[in-house]
Amino acid sequence: MNTTAMKALMLGAVALVATAGTANAQNQSTPRGWNYEIKDGKRVPKANRVTNADGSWREESKQGKCVTVKERTAAGEYKETRQCSPN
Repeated sequence: MNTTAMKALMLGAVALVATAGTANAQNQSTPRGWNYEIKDGKRVPKANRVTNADGSWREESKQGKCVTVKERTAAGEYKETRQCSPN
């Protein structure tokens, strides 16, 4: 092989490794215990979800002065309420 082809092959291999490394870094999740997660490069508060033994759950998330409550019963009924305080 001549030197130009060898250089092109090495450059291609380096580019492949670099793109695989950045794709891996973007798919990482936020560590447990942190109160936010990263979405579109921004910090978004995590929802507080409580799951019961019967399969029902309740989740509260805040956005500014508003609180959204999502609930699902063991029977599968889903309810979502949103309340905003004027303070």
